[in-house]
Amino acid sequence: MISISTWRRRSRKAGGGRRAGDNHQQPELEVTIPTHFRCPISLDFMKDPVTLSTGITYDRESIESWIESGNYTCPVTNQALINAEQIPNHTIRKMIQDWCVKNRSYGIERIPTPRVPVTSIEVMEILSEIMDSTRVNDQSKCRNLVMKIRNKGKESDRNKKCIKANGAGWTLSAVFKAFAAISFEKFSGLLEEILSALTLMFPLDREAASSLASPDSLNCLVRFLNSGDLTSRQNAVLAIKEMLSLGEEHVDALARIEGAKEAIVKLIKEPICPTSTKASLMVVYYMVSSFNSRDEIRTEFADMGLVELLLENLVDTEKSLCEKALGVLDGLCCSEEAREKAYSHALTIPVIVKKILRVSDMATEFSVSIIWKLCKFEKRDDGGVLVEALQVGAFQKLLLLLQVGCCEMTKEKASELLKWLNLNRDKCECIDSMDFKGIKRSF
Repeated sequence: MISISTWRRRSRKAGGGRRAGDNHQQPELEVTIPTHFRCPISLDFMKDPVTLSTGITYDRESIESWIESGNYTCPVTNQALINAEQIPNHTIRKMIQDWCVKNRSYGIERIPTPRVPVTSIEVMEILSEIMDSTRVNDQSKCRNLVMKIRNKGKESDRNKKCIKANGAGWTLSAVFKAFAAISFEKFSGLLEEILSALTLMFPLDREAASSLASPDSLNCLVRFLNSGDLTSRQNAVLAIKEMLSLGEEHVDALARIEGAKEAIVKLIKEPICPTSTKASLMVVYYMVSSFNSRDEIRTEFADMGLVELLLENLVDTEKSLCEKALGVLDGLCCSEEAREKAYSHALTIPVIVKKILRVSDMATEFSVSIIWKLCKFEKRDDGGVLVEALQVGAFQKLLLLLQVGCCEMTKEKASELLKWLNLNRDKCECIDSMDFKGIKRSF
């Protein structure tokens, strides 16, 4: 045996492994791992030993990563692999487990018996049965099969990749569309299971997403948003975000569904978890920023109090949420009604100016765009927004932004803002809003 690494005792019984009255600490005991229990690639303990056509045994995770990287030779022998089939080595695995049990007094835990990974043939058979049960509206059988494919996908990343690669995303989307077209009430439980399994298949391709974009599917997703449990609501908004991310053509269809916008805003106002909040913000972003967005959509969101809600959330939020909230606010500010809401809120200018050069390049770009829109379309003659921006240090920040660098569009807006601000510098006293030490160029 070669002593490559050592397993040490992890825990001791009460008394810290010392006898009462013993003033000397016991020496730590060591145990050496047999060389043939270690993967030749990672040199780690093999948890799922498999043997290739060359007769060499590796840990499944290591050899799969090797092959997926484009290597088609045996790492040890350098022989070309006749096939990539990996045969479980039950003998070695049993020896490893027995060795672990024998050395459990050293704190070594027995490795669990690995699950047999799903195969492409198995996946295709299950998906074929799902389609067959859908054709005859066999709700019970379809539900069991969907749960089976979902559970296998949750077992390991390898299983999930295999399931996705064999078209599960398209199949589940098509089945969801088929049952949604018949009756939401009758098949709500099945539709919920399909939606849960479908979220494991993201990101979807365009063909799969088009099934989710059908009128029946969209109406079903919105109903889950409004009446489902917390998990169903989260899965529904994730599915809608996935659909909109692949094409702006579905924005108008979603906006026309009664209760859709209200349900999405509710997820932001009463968050379930960060994942659903981010997905909800992205859905709104697609709806207010896409080429197909109608101004009335932005107005409706503004009338629901979304502008005020975003501004209050921006006061203290993490980077990813901040970027998305600023993106939504930038899209909303294309609407006159939304801008009026922003003008009347005391937090608008101080919060947005503060985000410049403080969060990320993306957050800075959105912040500059928001201020530019508010200043450009302000109807008051006293330049109230410009004066307020000056008071909270916008002039200094924009100058620094041009020095450290930004994209061309943001540069143009920042330059135009500086011209407008310069005309109003005599109306107030500018203040420094932050310490600029440590700011570096972005290029």
